[in-house]
Amino acid sequence: MTRAQQRVRAAYEAIARAGRPEVWITLRDEHDVTAEARQVDARAAAGHALPLAGTLLAVKGNIDVAGLPTTAGCPSYAYRPARDAPAVAALRAAGAIVLGTTAMDQFATGLTGTRSPHGAVASALAPDRIGGGSSSGSAAAVALGLADLALGTDTAGSGRVPAAFQGVVGLKPAPGLIPTEGVVPACASLDCVSVFARTLPEARRALTLLASPTAPPRRPGPWRIAVPPTAQLGELDDGWAAAYEAAARRLAAAGAELRPLDLTPFTETAELLYGGAFVAERYAAVGAFVDRGGPDLDPTVAGIIRAARDIPAHRLAADRERLAVLRGRAAAELGDADALLLPTTPGHPTLAEVAADPVGTSTRLGRFTNSANLLGLCAAAVPGGSVAGRPFGVMLLGPAGTDERIAGIAALLEPPLRLAVVGAHLSGQPLNPQLLALGARLAATTATAPAYRLFALDTVPAKPALVRVAEGGAAIEAEVWELPPAALGAFAAALPRPMALGPVTLRDGTQVTGFLCEPAALPGAADITAYGGWRGYLARAGG
Repeated sequence: MTRAQQRVRAAYEAIARAGRPEVWITLRDEHDVTAEARQVDARAAAGHALPLAGTLLAVKGNIDVAGLPTTAGCPSYAYRPARDAPAVAALRAAGAIVLGTTAMDQFATGLTGTRSPHGAVASALAPDRIGGGSSSGSAAAVALGLADLALGTDTAGSGRVPAAFQGVVGLKPAPGLIPTEGVVPACASLDCVSVFARTLPEARRALTLLASPTAPPRRPGPWRIAVPPTAQLGELDDGWAAAYEAAARRLAAAGAELRPLDLTPFTETAELLYGGAFVAERYAAVGAFVDRGGPDLDPTVAGIIRAARDIPAHRLAADRERLAVLRGRAAAELGDADALLLPTTPGHPTLAEVAADPVGTSTRLGRFTNSANLLGLCAAAVPGGSVAGRPFGVMLLGPAGTDERIAGIAALLEPPLRLAVVGAHLSGQPLNPQLLALGARLAATTATAPAYRLFALDTVPAKPALVRVAEGGAAIEAEVWELPPAALGAFAAALPRPMALGPVTLRDGTQVTGFLCEPAALPGAADITAYGGWRGYLARAGG
């Protein structure tokens, strides 16, 4: 079996193991994908230059893949394109292999990943919280380790919000850099094709194959980063402001020059995207179809699109004039700065919060992302650490054509993620090599807060189960490992049920991501809390 074929086999095994069918709209038959992998290997063996040979690609459901239905998240809208969209064709020509098309907020309308007849897509790292939209399935496929790369689209932030919530990288060029032919439009004048990957180098390589951005000359000196006052960011989730300020400090520590910026023209521009007349483009794209109705139309999406039908032309003209003024003010604020640093979102809502207020939560999520395409900016969304054990993302914005420069600055921001382990992944235990293979390093030997019970599951091999309890808990021996951000999603995808990743509180009160167990697995399991940890239990049991 060739290398590409082995990668395909491993991917389909991971897809079955992950149990996340809502990630996909159309998953290609494994036999067909294996045949394509065989052809890629043959081309590589014949000496063809294939920089992405064997790379597995997921494609958002509003981007054409030859022979697969393009649904834009609405099955009754589907059509079968005869050829790939140029973005898909470019990556396939470089050796990428398409696994299938991925779930999305219907007609790319929303930032939550829940507006879909295929079901909501949750975060790979926080299952009670949204995965972000509208490119939810593409980001999740990468975060779960099912695909190496994914294509999304980005009009209001759809290539950046999912990256933040899934702990992966999202690169969005300025409008016009990558052709949008073969993409079901949301707002045709603003739409962008975006790239998701687990690491910046992978994302940058893909973006270079899709387009050739050229940064204008800059004078020598440190990177100049515009950083607005935290007070101008508005209401943020608990811990978000501190995480943002820490990201700014990391840039300064790496030698960047931080300078203040008034965020007002950016936030006022953001309000124009949905609060102004530009939303009329959504009706122009699919309004006639939505007006005919259909059983699989998402009611929130249909309401937004239909409401844009009666926007008068004079409002659009006035908003374009206002946008021209705001562009001038925003450019003046940026000055000669290389980038603007912002949190990708103001927070990370739960699935329940979005269900209770689907429009309000999506509007809040676009506070920092909505302005980028109206202002003609490129962006890089990267992991910025974690808050309460959940991923926190930051975003760098820059002038059109400076994609490589922005990505280079973003590379300075990648902090390691912290993972608490209490069982077979401890140093010297059988599964510890899995961590080492991912580039992890031991950061601390510690214990949990006295709020947990430890159980020995009746499995082969035996494994412990850590469960948080309301009372009667104890401190459990733990190790904290630091590992690259890209590694955690793949690690989560390989976890068999009933194990899961979630927030674990340590004895010093800090929270990190750690191994937990579903309570449904505990009946019949032995409570081994009294041993103080897995090693203590094994020592007493002669293991």
